[in-house]
Amino acid sequence: MWAKFLTSSPSIKEAPEFSSSEIVFLGRSNVGKSSIINALTNHANLAKSSSTPGKTRLINFFEVGLADDDANEKFSVIFVDLPGFGYAKVAKSMHEEWQKNLDEFLKFRTNIRLFLHLIDARHFDLEIDKRVNDYIKGFLSGDQRLLNLYTKSDKLNQSQKSAILKHDKSGILVSSLNKSGIEKSLQIIINNALGRQ
Repeated sequence: MWAKFLTSSPSIKEAPEFSSSEIVFLGRSNVGKSSIINALTNHANLAKSSSTPGKTRLINFFEVGLADDDANEKFSVIFVDLPGFGYAKVAKSMHEEWQKNLDEFLKFRTNIRLFLHLIDARHFDLEIDKRVNDYIKGFLSGDQRLLNLYTKSDKLNQSQKSAILKHDKSGILVSSLNKSGIEKSLQIIINNALGRQ
């Protein structure tokens, strides 16, 4: 597997078009998005994490080379790292412009095959995450899928993990620390990129 940073874009108007399938990562600020992207690509510093929640306001694009062992096929996908939502301390006018850009991006970007919604496993039933899930489900097309990844799952005990999987049967518990759930998530990315849902 290989991976490289391509570019950053402040809005859909300036975002380049790619012919490859796109995998979108979204989640609240400080949910561990960068760490999961780095774990999935097996590159320690591909996505830079910030100590200030909400600091990343750009859409970041990475090209990732994958291999499908079943079909003996190699191909690349685009990982799209969206700005975290929730904590950003920005002016109201800027925040509205930012939300509008993301809204346009999510609804009109036709190459998106998979939305990975990262949710902090320690706070898995927050209203803001429910709203994001409902919002994405509202415009998903037939060839797109939404999957919830519950991050920082290494911090939970077995009964807490069971509670999440009871709450969301198709969700996946992941940890960038002990790499649990990473291989499973990667296989789902490959299947969706190849149109096998």
